[in-house]
Order: sequence, then structure tokens, then C-alpha cells
Amino acid sequence: MAAPKLPELLFVYNADAGVVNGLLDMVHKLISPATYSCSLCALTYGAATMRPEWRAFLKQLPARATFLHRDELRRQHPELAAQPLPVVMRRQGGLAWQPFLTATELASASELQQLIQLIQSRL
Repeated sequence: MAAPKLPELLFVYNADAGVVNGLLDMVHKLISPATYSCSLCALTYGAATMRPEWRAFLKQLPARATFLHRDELRRQHPELAAQPLPVVMRRQGGLAWQPFLTATELASASELQQLIQLIQSRL
């Protein structure tokens, strides 16, 4: 009997891809973090790089994780473009994507450890 496939998680940032957008986001997080619109970015990244504890968590995550920015989501998964962002979607065995963590749930996590615990409890 084949081993069951790992679930897939699709993490979608409420930010656009690209170097210029990344620099603008970095400045925004430094100058006015309270008004920054991507709670997923704010929790998992410092000013410019991924937080080491998030990187370590992802390495041991029992799921396949993919990360997209909102402009990439619109191109690659137009059927998900109406989802409020940021969002984490989940699918198992190639079925349709389902919400795993909503924008509201992500915004309610005030620190990275809360996000990690939330993901672990739902997997």
C-alpha cells in the first residue's frame, strides 16, 4: 500500500513579488509596522530576511509548503484570487484548495510562536 501523500500548504502574502516591492515592504515595516498590511510577512520575516525559527519550523513541517505573493496567486491560481489576504490554503491529494488559516486568524497571531502552534494544531 502506498504511503499517504503529505498535505500541501499554500502560504500567500498580502504583498507583491519583486525586488522593488520587497524594498518598499522593508521600509514600511521599519517606519510604520502597525500599518503594514501583511501579518504573515510581519510574523515570519524580520526587516529583510526570514526569521531563523520560522526557517527551522518549515524544515520539519509535515507538509509541502509553497509561498506566493498576491500577484503570483492571481496568475497561478485565479480561482483563489478572491480570498482575503494573507491566507494559508491547504489541499490533500490534489483536491481543491481549502482555507487553512484565514486573514483574520493570521492577524490575531501576535507572535511567530502562536502561528507555529496554530499550524501544528491543525495539521
